[in-house]
This record gives sequence, structure tokens and C-alpha cells, in this order.
Amino acid sequence: MADKIFKHSQHPHSRIKPVPRAPGARGLRHGVSLLPSLFTIANLFCGWACVVHAMRGDLTTAAPFIGVAIVLDMLDGRIARMTGTTSEFGVQLDSLADLISFGMAPAILAFQWGLVPLGRLGWAVGFVFVTAAALRLARFNIQTPSDKRYFVGMPSPAAAAVPAATVFYFPQGMQTYQQALPALAVVLVPALLMVSTIRYRSFKTIDLGTKRSYRGLIVLAGVIAAVVSQPHEVLLAMAYVYLASAFVGMALQRFRGTKQPEPAPPAVSSTPAAAPEPPPGPPEL
Repeated sequence: MADKIFKHSQHPHSRIKPVPRAPGARGLRHGVSLLPSLFTIANLFCGWACVVHAMRGDLTTAAPFIGVAIVLDMLDGRIARMTGTTSEFGVQLDSLADLISFGMAPAILAFQWGLVPLGRLGWAVGFVFVTAAALRLARFNIQTPSDKRYFVGMPSPAAAAVPAATVFYFPQGMQTYQQALPALAVVLVPALLMVSTIRYRSFKTIDLGTKRSYRGLIVLAGVIAAVVSQPHEVLLAMAYVYLASAFVGMALQRFRGTKQPEPAPPAVSSTPAAAPEPPPGPPEL
């Protein structure tokens, strides 16, 4: 019986034939770009470290990991574009890492900091933040922006910076129900802004290769010095200034649109005016 099965498998018509690939289909690439993926994995690690320290109650150590993840998230995409190693795999990996670092991690951090006294309302608000981050990332992956200078909705790293900077500035946390009520705004406001259509300025279009004046370096050095000398206050101010920047831009745009233009003065001709023609005389008889 085994010999018959073996002979049947050796028959030319019984062999398994490979399915022909559809025209234009792309095969799986055996390998990934190592350098940008390392930054993405480091971003993912920071999100996981934030969760671990937050669950231990060490909020002072947990909050800065989100700030480090934001820096790594800014670098991985730029490095991939500079080295020409962008890929669909990198885009999907970056989105999954962002969901952990800028969705799950800040939600757990905020929950341990100020949402625990609210009971079920607290963990429900934390879940809203995670859902908003997931929707924001999914929308970003399928959208083709008409103006690359702006994001549609608050980007998830900036939204995660709001609770992270708040916890970093005030790590003592909320102990009572009344004290925990302001924590709802810290979590819900950036969550709603992530799924909104309000435009936020994007810094991806800044070309670091172009020559600029020395004033830019002085400003950058001043920002670094401020962060190093007063990290709690400066990072908190940066997070909330960016949150409010979209509303300031909308107000300025509306003010400029409603402002009536001043009427232009009448043009003065440089050529002398022609003398008026004399009135016609009496008709001849």
C-alpha cells in the first residue's frame, strides 16, 4: 500500500505546482533596514519601561521615558528618509511602537498618577486615550495630506507629552476624588484633539541640510540650556504651548480673514492734466 502511494506521488500529474504570482505583485523582502528599526525598537522599549515603572509607583522615573521616546520617534523616520531605507514594514512597526509609547504608556502613567481615585471613571478615561491614539495612528497611515506642513489632529507624541510633562512636574499625584477631577482634563483634552481635524504644525518639513543663520544655533542652544537647567518647568511649558498653538493659529487666521483692507489712496498721475477744451462758439449764419 505504501509503495502505491509512493508511486502515485511520483506521477508527473500528481506533483504540487507553485501558484504563479500575479503580475505586479511584490514578494516578501527577506530583511529589514537595521538602523531606523533600532530607533523604533528603542522607542518601544521606552514605552514598556514607562509602563513598568508606573505600575511600581515610580512616576518620577516613568514620565521621562515618554520624552525619550518622542525624541527617538522623531529620529527614526528622519534617518530612514536620509538613508533611503523607508519601507512599508518600517511604517507599520513605527505605528505599533507609537501605540505602546504614546497610547498605552501615557494612559497607564496618568491612571496611576491621578485617575485611580475616580474608580471606573478613571480607567474608562484612560481607555479613551488609548483608543484615540489608535484611531489617530490609523488615520495617519491611510491619509495623504494635502499640506505636509501641518498634521490633521494633534500628533500622538505631542498628546502623550501633555500627561507625561504634567506628571513629571507634579509627581505626587492625586489622592482624593476632588483632587483627581483636574486629571480628567489632562487626559481627555489631548485625546479629543488627536481625533479632531484641527491642524497642528509639523516639523518634518524642516530641512536640516540647508544653511541657516547663526541665530538659529543660538536659539537651539538656549532651548537646550533651559531644558537642562529647569527641565520640569520648561518641558511642561513646551507641552502646553504646542497644545495651544493650534488655537492661537486659528484665532490669528480668523482675525486676518475678518480684517477689512484699508482703501487704497487715489492714484496721482505724473503727467499734467490736459487743458479743458473751450466751449463751442455760436453757429455761423
